[in-house]
Amino acid sequence: MQDIAQDAASAPDRVDVADATHRRVFGEAPAGMWSAPGRVNLIGEHTDYNEGLVLPIALPQRTTAACTPRRDRLLRVHSVQAGETVEVDLATVGASPPRGWVSYVAGVLWALAEEGLPVRGLDATVVSDVPLGAGLSSSAALECAVGAAASDLFGLGLLSDDAARARLAKACVRAENEVAGAMTGGMDQSASLLCRPGHALLLDCRSGETAHVPFDLAAHDLVLLVTDTRASHALNDGQYESRRRASEAAAAALGVRSLREVDPERLPAALVELADSGHRSHPADPADPGDDELVRRARHVVTEIGRVRAAVRALERDDLDEVGHLFDASHASLRDDYEVSCPELDVSVEVARSAGALGARMTGGGFGGSSIAILPTRSAGPAASAIADAFAEHGWTAPRSFVVTPSGAARRDA
Repeated sequence: MQDIAQDAASAPDRVDVADATHRRVFGEAPAGMWSAPGRVNLIGEHTDYNEGLVLPIALPQRTTAACTPRRDRLLRVHSVQAGETVEVDLATVGASPPRGWVSYVAGVLWALAEEGLPVRGLDATVVSDVPLGAGLSSSAALECAVGAAASDLFGLGLLSDDAARARLAKACVRAENEVAGAMTGGMDQSASLLCRPGHALLLDCRSGETAHVPFDLAAHDLVLLVTDTRASHALNDGQYESRRRASEAAAAALGVRSLREVDPERLPAALVELADSGHRSHPADPADPGDDELVRRARHVVTEIGRVRAAVRALERDDLDEVGHLFDASHASLRDDYEVSCPELDVSVEVARSAGALGARMTGGGFGGSSIAILPTRSAGPAASAIADAFAEHGWTAPRSFVVTPSGAARRDA
């Protein structure tokens, strides 16, 4: 049976590595250590940029940033994972954004400065155990760890309460959108800055309102198994942006600001209207609007927002079987209507179900990345082994499966 990683590397391990590396690279002790988690979204995929609802949890896996403030506007940042040190003049970021992983770091400092906040340069060392390219928001963990450091080092007060943290999250989103070039919504950064241990975060991406929903699988002898398929995953390759544009086009064709405005009760009629908006020679059949791209994209978004609402109600009444059914429906919608799944994700989901999962789905932006499954505790190991065996049969890179529990938000560690 495949071993399942139960916990991320401990904070002391990350702190020790970051401290020692910072001293070696920059020749002095860091002023402090800050960390922020990756996230798993339980349900509500591709709804954030449609002003919808999402339901993420923070992962135990985190990114730690050891930082020392500078007096100038130079950013020097060393990545333990990348094994390199990069320098960026923050004054040039707006006109000439840096490329690669450093864009997420430089972008946060740039975005805070754009708000008129007194941000200067940093010497920073970053170390992370959030799997890269797994759809678990390693980029937001990096942004929020550095943003938390900047808040404390420059006296910005952006960790003081949820309202301040939400402001920092918006700056991190701007960094990802405008500097890193990944047009994601705000779910990842909000999760990294606002989540609480033992809870999922219900985030309304239209109003910004949040609620903490208890998520305690252990009380039911269940676990959440994450499988990093190790299939290539990137959000700045055009596929993500094309889905976002399609959603915006569907909303415009329906005469609403976003697909959040579409009443679920009116969805069948809205889909017919959307199909007919393409100036077909014959009106769409009300019973079947057809295989129109905008119809499928809109159907996913509206029904997915409904599934988030239903999942919250199910969690509130401790109905994990219903949450599992909603996971299954979400994956089918993402696979068929939004077309963001891939063979590796589909196989990991199907095998998890066959191994006894209450439900399973892809999580994150898609086109690779990770899947999640709610499983009886005793079934997690066999499920992970079965997924690994299935991947081997297909000749794919071996996946990595691990159990996660809902963890806490960005914080100062030392």
